[in-house]
Amino acid sequence: RRQFGPPDPPSCRIRARGPPGRVVWQRAGTMAAVAEGTAAAAEVVGKAAVVMDSMDKLHGTTNFANFTAYSWNVFRYIGDYLHLTGIVVLLLTIAKNKSVAGISRSTQVLYFLVFVTRYLDLFDHSQTLYLVFFKLTYIGTSLIVLVLFHQLDKTYERRHDTANLAVIIIPCCTAAALLTSEYSILEILWTFSEFIEGFAMVPQYIFCYRERQGKDWGASLYVVSLGGYRVFYAFNWIYKKIQMPHYSDIQSWIGGVIEIMFFFDFLNFRFTGNSMLRTLVLSVDTKINEISDKVEMKVLGTSSAQRMETEGGEMRRRRKAEEPPMEDV
Repeated sequence: RRQFGPPDPPSCRIRARGPPGRVVWQRAGTMAAVAEGTAAAAEVVGKAAVVMDSMDKLHGTTNFANFTAYSWNVFRYIGDYLHLTGIVVLLLTIAKNKSVAGISRSTQVLYFLVFVTRYLDLFDHSQTLYLVFFKLTYIGTSLIVLVLFHQLDKTYERRHDTANLAVIIIPCCTAAALLTSEYSILEILWTFSEFIEGFAMVPQYIFCYRERQGKDWGASLYVVSLGGYRVFYAFNWIYKKIQMPHYSDIQSWIGGVIEIMFFFDFLNFRFTGNSMLRTLVLSVDTKINEISDKVEMKVLGTSSAQRMETEGGEMRRRRKAEEPPMEDV
């Protein structure tokens, strides 16, 4: 007879000389073994083909028990609570001073973008109470801070908050579209949030570089808490990489390295007065604003610098009018 595929194993051919029932039994056993091997191979291939989405990357996946176990480590918890501490310090500082002086509104806008683009998985995954609490807290508090900036607009120091948001957001959008792991809405937005978080504190650092000396330790403690949060998340990534060499999350790592670099330079500037990045960052920021003003002048007939000068002049005239007249001696 013509055989299709490989011949039967030798053991099966030897027993083929026995009774027909014995042959059928042996062939059935052979096919069962083959089927079992095929199922095992399919399971291995299936595991290798699993694609982790944003929820899995950040908090572990049920498909990999080890990944989940290593994702929840002490560095992760310290980072989360430092982040929460920074937000509480920010709100208390604004409430105590009844002012948003010393705080960059641009940084708060960027963090709001981070949270609303990253935590859309609240509608797509069933999650632990821990995650739901932190995610809703981040979104809610970032919205509260922006409302406070609107209400306390007279105390907002625009002259120090000079970072151009378009220069940060547009490249991050491009990078997210090019480097996302999967072309779905949730995945692209998650990748965008990772890149944008790497630059979210840059406007605050520029603010501090221009301000020279911090007026309130609350604002400095807020910056230190947020920077510490990213440092401990970097330890979290290193720990997971050591435990699981196959672990990779390039988007998070790029954003984390950028933010940690700025954070350590800020610490050096705040406590020693020296900075390796200050001159470069302020020069680039000034050049970007000059180009932006020229474009606005051509398109709108006015520029943000002119509007800032007009607002500053009005504020000075208002303060002068509110000063009591000097009494004659």
